[in-house]
Amino acid sequence: LERYPDTLLGSSERDFFYHPETQQYFFDRDPDIFRHILNFYRTGKLHYPRQECISAYDEELAFFGIIPEIIGDCCYEEYKDRRRENAERLQDDADTDHVPESSLPSMTARQRMWRAFENPHTSTLALVFYYVTGFFIAVSVIANVVETVPCGVSPGRIKELPCGERYAVAFFCLDTACVMIFTVEYLLRLLAAPSRYKFVRSVMSIIDVVAIMPYYIGLVMTDNEDVSGAFVTLRVFRVFRIFKFSRHSQGLRILGYTLKSCASELGFLLFSLTMAIIIFATVMYYAEKGSSASKFTSIPAAFWYTIVTMTTLG
Repeated sequence: LERYPDTLLGSSERDFFYHPETQQYFFDRDPDIFRHILNFYRTGKLHYPRQECISAYDEELAFFGIIPEIIGDCCYEEYKDRRRENAERLQDDADTDHVPESSLPSMTARQRMWRAFENPHTSTLALVFYYVTGFFIAVSVIANVVETVPCGVSPGRIKELPCGERYAVAFFCLDTACVMIFTVEYLLRLLAAPSRYKFVRSVMSIIDVVAIMPYYIGLVMTDNEDVSGAFVTLRVFRVFRIFKFSRHSQGLRILGYTLKSCASELGFLLFSLTMAIIIFATVMYYAEKGSSASKFTSIPAAFWYTIVTMTTLG
């Protein structure tokens, strides 16, 4: 301990935690993180435990007077990444924190509107709008699925039609109502955003635009036969409306943060899987090369067989 006199355990400050009755030092701290601190005193190497909360880890280091800069090279980069991600997350949360009631009169109408969008529980009206938009998101996604289901043969026709074509007017009216709600929501958010430039470039803003874009383009393309095929392809973008749920679900936002924090690990997993696919596809191609009945005419032609075999049979 005396090797680190600038820390709590290496200085006389530890005497404040000494209990004469039990003749023990007692520190009411996190025992899971403390084992890493104890290892630091024993080995001189400080490591960052990936499974621990970065804020809790920083608090323990600060309590024991250990500076983060002495974290080992094997962990320091990951520690900095986690700390930066946590700082960004805290900043995002700070931008949408509840404002004390006493300060409400000083807020402008635009600030109140943005606060209502980001924190629906601040008022009854905001909560109602929150649930209404959530309901229409669900209706839109369900309608997008149901309209592809076969609905029988209509009078005067032989071929069975999907519900979207047999009840085209009903589905169009339903889609119109949903798009109107989404459009109003987007325009209000754009109007209330503290920084409109930053809002327009955000991921959720792009998802909102992509979700409503097929409807308006479809209105323009109605009488244009040359581009009608392109419109059918464009309708697939309506499925992006399902991502609007992420604005209404804390669990989905947490999942997004998790995927972002694990991006490097997922990238390495994808790289490893790609290497395995190339290796086994090459083996399959040369193993079947001498057979005239082989369907593996090239290494890329063996990719699909390799992918299916690896992902289904292991």
